[in-house]
Amino acid sequence: MKKKVITAFLTLTMAVSLAACGSGSTTDTAGNDAGADANAGDDAAADQDKDAADDKAAEDNAGNPDDAQGSGQADGNTDSDMAYVKDKGTLVVGITDFAPMDYQDENGEWIGFDADMAKAFAQSLGVEVEFITIEWDSKIMELEGKTIDCVWNGMTLTDEVLSAMECSDPYCSNAQVVVVPADVAEQYQDQESLKDLNFAVESGSAGEKQAATLDLSYTAVQDQATALMEVASGTCDAAIIDSLMAAAMVGEGTGYEDLTYTISLNSEEYGVGFRKGSDLAAALNEFFAASYEDGSIKTCAETYGVQAALIQQ
Repeated sequence: MKKKVITAFLTLTMAVSLAACGSGSTTDTAGNDAGADANAGDDAAADQDKDAADDKAAEDNAGNPDDAQGSGQADGNTDSDMAYVKDKGTLVVGITDFAPMDYQDENGEWIGFDADMAKAFAQSLGVEVEFITIEWDSKIMELEGKTIDCVWNGMTLTDEVLSAMECSDPYCSNAQVVVVPADVAEQYQDQESLKDLNFAVESGSAGEKQAATLDLSYTAVQDQATALMEVASGTCDAAIIDSLMAAAMVGEGTGYEDLTYTISLNSEEYGVGFRKGSDLAAALNEFFAASYEDGSIKTCAETYGVQAALIQQ
């Protein structure tokens, strides 16, 4: 009987202890769950605060174009050709051998009306000038590839040039003329008389365009100076070149005294070409206007005998 009483007492005590343990475990789990919920709430609040801060920063940057521009310049990206040229300190000018606009003196220095004006423009920008001879029919590719910064070489403002480049205002008038040996010049005084001749023309030039338009037989050569050599040597019957070059390069007192020019095939204007969208074109227009006003462009033109072709700025 006594054993039964003790056994019953122990059984009751274990039951009470187990109940107490179960109650404590439930409380701890609930507490842990509550803590996790609180932590999750804190994390969500932190994420919301961060998102709000990021949104505000984005709005501030969008509202401040100077900051965005500064970031782009820090990466080396800028739409300003002026800034690009000033940063590298050199204006690179694409040319061909084309007297009286661009040619070399006895010391190998590039001179001429265009060359001298390019030097003056570069000086006004506070940079040096560098001249690079180019293949004329590759001039657009040279510009876009940034091998050169401009084409300044008695360039006719054709539709192709105007659509592919940012061009200055015209500064000289010009025409494409026919050059033949002086002893046969009387035979070639109109377009009809030209149909049986074989012409030398500069590849990609306004002269080549005229030859093609008139359905003339022609050979494309490197530049206009080479075209004159072809006629002088008898390889070609005639050449089509710029009137300004013809006036300076053929006839009495020149290196081609046995050649002369006869008829004009068109009328055209010269301009300087920059990369499309370049801000240097507007800067050059201002420079031309100032040079015309102070007379320096006229003085330069007189040095090279092209003053009659100047266009008022």
